[in-house]
Amino acid sequence: MEKKERNINIFLIVLLPLALSAFIAAVYNFPIEKIDLTLAILSVVTVFFSSYLKIQLPRTKIHLTVAESLIFFSLFWYGGEVAVLMAGLETFYNSLKLRREGVNVKNKTVAINVAIGVVTTFVSAWAMKAFFAAPEIVHWDNKIFVGVLMTMALAQFVVNSALVALAVSIKTEKTLWQVWNDYCLNALVIYIGGAFMAGLGVKAAEKFDGFLVFVAVAIFAVVYLTYRRYVNDVKETAAKAEQAERERAEQAERHIEELQHHIAEQDRIEQALRESKEKFRHAAFHDALTDLPNRNLFMETLKLALEKSQHDQNYQFAVLFLDINRFKTINDSLGHSMGDRLILHVAKRLATSVGEKDLVARFSGDEFAFILNDIAGIEDAKQFAELIKHKISAPFTLSGRQVFTSFSIGIALGGAQYELAEDILRDADIAMYHAKDAEKDCVIFDKNMHARAVSLLQLETDLRSAIERDELEMFYQPIVDLDSMQLFGFESLIRWNHPTRGLVPPNEFIPVSEDTGLILPMTLWILRTSCRQMVEWQRKSPRNKNLVVSVNLSGKHFAQKDLVEQIKKILIETQMNPSCLKLELTESAVMENAESVITMTKQIRELGVQLSIDDFGTGYSSLSYLHRFPINTLKVDRSFVNSMEDGSENGEIVRTVIALAKALRLNVVAEGIETLHQLHQLRILGCEYGQGYLFSRPVPVEEAERLIDDAARFENIIPRQILPPPRAEVPRLMLAK
Repeated sequence: MEKKERNINIFLIVLLPLALSAFIAAVYNFPIEKIDLTLAILSVVTVFFSSYLKIQLPRTKIHLTVAESLIFFSLFWYGGEVAVLMAGLETFYNSLKLRREGVNVKNKTVAINVAIGVVTTFVSAWAMKAFFAAPEIVHWDNKIFVGVLMTMALAQFVVNSALVALAVSIKTEKTLWQVWNDYCLNALVIYIGGAFMAGLGVKAAEKFDGFLVFVAVAIFAVVYLTYRRYVNDVKETAAKAEQAERERAEQAERHIEELQHHIAEQDRIEQALRESKEKFRHAAFHDALTDLPNRNLFMETLKLALEKSQHDQNYQFAVLFLDINRFKTINDSLGHSMGDRLILHVAKRLATSVGEKDLVARFSGDEFAFILNDIAGIEDAKQFAELIKHKISAPFTLSGRQVFTSFSIGIALGGAQYELAEDILRDADIAMYHAKDAEKDCVIFDKNMHARAVSLLQLETDLRSAIERDELEMFYQPIVDLDSMQLFGFESLIRWNHPTRGLVPPNEFIPVSEDTGLILPMTLWILRTSCRQMVEWQRKSPRNKNLVVSVNLSGKHFAQKDLVEQIKKILIETQMNPSCLKLELTESAVMENAESVITMTKQIRELGVQLSIDDFGTGYSSLSYLHRFPINTLKVDRSFVNSMEDGSENGEIVRTVIALAKALRLNVVAEGIETLHQLHQLRILGCEYGQGYLFSRPVPVEEAERLIDDAARFENIIPRQILPPPRAEVPRLMLAK
């Protein structure tokens, strides 16, 4: 910066003395005799208005200014002195004018511009005198006149462009040639044009008087102004076109930006879709809780293993189905969140147990499955099951509490004998349920299991339509008053007359109905049919009015909130005396949810219906609960009665049960009486009622009616010489309140 400023100062120091000398010389040699109105007008127009009078050549950046023409005219007409003064004043005024218009023009720049204008005009005047010292302009022929014009123009151009290029080069630090080529070369046209315009003016002034010159100037001004207006119109139109083009370009840029934004947005969406697709794919094939493969991925892998086994006879694989035992108990006692944590811990242990070629998946709840690839035989699968047993047998710590688990595993050996992957998984599942039923850790599937599963499925299907097809039938086993040996009532027992299998034993279809929930509508049908039948018998004879019918009630009914209303509805519908209906509950059903059962049985007792605990002694009923249940009767299980004659402890158990019933002021019914000796012992112990094959098997309605009509039938069971034994005094047990 300092170097550039120093160079400009040097340039100014060199140039200013030259310009000052030329200006002083012009003032000193000024031709006073040539001062007239024309000179005054010419000077005013040149200095103050010539900068406004300029014409831009179309499609170029070149302007033809009147100032150059007027200075050349002054040079021709009035001499070099007038032209030098006029050039200096015009340049000075234009510099001040630019400053007023807001252009930052420094004083130093004004001085340089004025100096260049004075020096350039002085050199042009000197060149004209030096090369064309003719006596008068009028004596120059056209060739000389053109030479003069070219000499002035070239002298003006060379000196002016050289000085300007040097000044700009110093300021911009560009090469002199580069500046001259970029900024000064076009000035040649300006000076030549200005010189020839001045020459035309001189020729016109020679041939015409002043008035004509004035008129010519006026006409020129009109033409100029018209042309200037035309040029401005062209400029305005060009500006509008340029603005429209600029707007189109900007709009195109905006469209391009919008398109780029759209493309970027599409790329972002596509990337998001790819990521979302991967997430959905992962979610579709993995368990949300454990992140293990789920059933979908397991089945896909199983299909590949099955295809491989069908093409490679030496390839064997096994499918293991695992279910955690007592998981529902853990969920119910510790909560579902704790159950989820247990599943997570189990999943981690199982995941560390499988090899790289094998697969472990979580299906749902507490079910897991494995695919063991490329095994030597079933022994490998059994060894893996032992490994799993070792892994899971260790306790799990959940929130500071140790939880122990066990499991049941079913194993199915895969191979070409299977066509569908679903069949292999089904067989492993069947084997797992056999392991649960047998309370074993591991069971290997065999074909008999599948046959039994198919049979149970068919049985379930047939059972669902048995009521509609009227295949169910009620059998009745008499209950006898052991004191009077008279008929006391009946226990209703259902039988199924299958259209192809004949009479299906209850122990086959009752468990199926319990598992499927069919026991609920079936029990209501039994209850309605038994009540209707008992009402019919009671109406036949007055001596039958106190007969009682006992109906077994499944524990699943106590999960039904409308159980009491259903019983009440059946009593009203059949017009059954509630006191003649006895509902039998098993110990397991009573103790499964003791508090809710107590509430519901109290509501049943309020209807007037009697309640009985069936198979007493085989369950785990608590005395603290037993005396809270509103029951009327205890039924001694047949297993104790049948073994009374063996002299085993079962006889004492029967005695204890009867004593307990007396203490609780309950009646006792003994099941399974088959011999006179059993009957005799029970009568001695004070058992009120009994039933069994000694009196009758369960019989259909017709035979039950014959039993009712034969009043002395049960009396004849006991030989007449044997008198009724006195009631034994069974010690009464006192319960703590």
